[in-house]
Amino acid sequence: MEKFRILIVDDSAFMRAIIRDLILQDPAFEVAGTAATGKEALEAARLLAPDAMTLDLEMPEMNGLEALVAVMESRPLPVIMFSGISEEHTSLTIAALQQGAFDFIRKPSPASPPGEIETIGRLLREKLHTALQFRGRLVQPRLPAREAIGKREQPARRPAGDAAGHAKPSSAPGPRSAAREAPDEIRKTRIPPGADAKRKSASASEAPLSKARPAWPASGASRPAKTGTTSVPQVTAGESSPKSLASRERWTQLVAIGTSTGGPRALSEVIGSLPADLPAPVLVVQHMPPRFTASLAKRLEAGSMIEVTEAEQGERVLAGRVYIAPGGSHMELEKDGSGYRIRLTQSPAVSGHRPSVDVLFRSIVPYRELERHCVLLTGMGSDGAKGMLELRESGAASTITEAEETCVVYGMPRSAVELGGSQTVLPLFQIAGELARRCR
Repeated sequence: MEKFRILIVDDSAFMRAIIRDLILQDPAFEVAGTAATGKEALEAARLLAPDAMTLDLEMPEMNGLEALVAVMESRPLPVIMFSGISEEHTSLTIAALQQGAFDFIRKPSPASPPGEIETIGRLLREKLHTALQFRGRLVQPRLPAREAIGKREQPARRPAGDAAGHAKPSSAPGPRSAAREAPDEIRKTRIPPGADAKRKSASASEAPLSKARPAWPASGASRPAKTGTTSVPQVTAGESSPKSLASRERWTQLVAIGTSTGGPRALSEVIGSLPADLPAPVLVVQHMPPRFTASLAKRLEAGSMIEVTEAEQGERVLAGRVYIAPGGSHMELEKDGSGYRIRLTQSPAVSGHRPSVDVLFRSIVPYRELERHCVLLTGMGSDGAKGMLELRESGAASTITEAEETCVVYGMPRSAVELGGSQTVLPLFQIAGELARRCR
């Protein structure tokens, strides 16, 4: 059996040896070669044509982020980043994910105990297998042509033989073969009699947003000040104007978004395209460890017109602001006498995740007085699918899943479609416009 060939890039010979040993514990892999600098990585990728690459962030001459951008421009391939946990490293890691890296893993240190290194090795091998399985979509330099993908309305249904609604896993493609595409369950779905009359179809919004999205910064640079007239006043953390605050607390629309693998790049597209005056709060769960979600919020804030922040326990939920669930905490919406607030908990992981999309979605099911819009973007597994179904059955205004054609990993959206929770399927670049239209 031909093996997957992995290129290891790290400026430390000691770390290259550790990573090599961890990778070679899986007989499906072999090490194609190693590189100590970003420039060497570019040359090695060209000469060795590896199936995937591990890439360190801190290197001489050309750092990991710069090398990633160059690789994706010259010879796109799945890349797993090795990251530290400092603020600078987490920020650069989020930037790498936005620039096309498949996933990241915490870098072991020479002082790491054997058990910790074994765990990192297991996660690395799992991420490499997943990245190789979906590499056909991952390495596309651009999204599919917009005119080739349209919105699809989905009937509520439950697939036979899969009551839990989990997507059936597919095996990874062989080395150097084209990536196996998941079966097109959307197009093969048979619409039950009468389903059309029960679900009113909504047309896709192709109109551009009123404001152009600013270009994404390649580093942690801050964005320029938001400009233009907005109908919702912008309130900073230190502002105490009762009138301004009250106007942002009076909202009847709510957006909730869940995502996992490939999420930072997808969120850059969706959040970065929302208008500053969106008359709704946006609650987001991205599967990510602690510390990294704070960097994610800062990166999204830097490239968006709408405000973005990492959610805090008990804070009031305001229109025109995006709340990112902190890594390691579930995020829920709760209501008290003064309005809606964020609730963060350390309750057990759900489907292996904390934060969990299902926890967020289920927390907004009781609030039928709100026009609720929930979205599932790219991601492994099925987190959020059951919660989306419950929201649809409770009368949510819209339940939207990202189309297979633009997903890095068509797992969570597929599960929602198969379970019957998805009302509308849209390519990534249409989702922000659809949300803005529905929230008006």
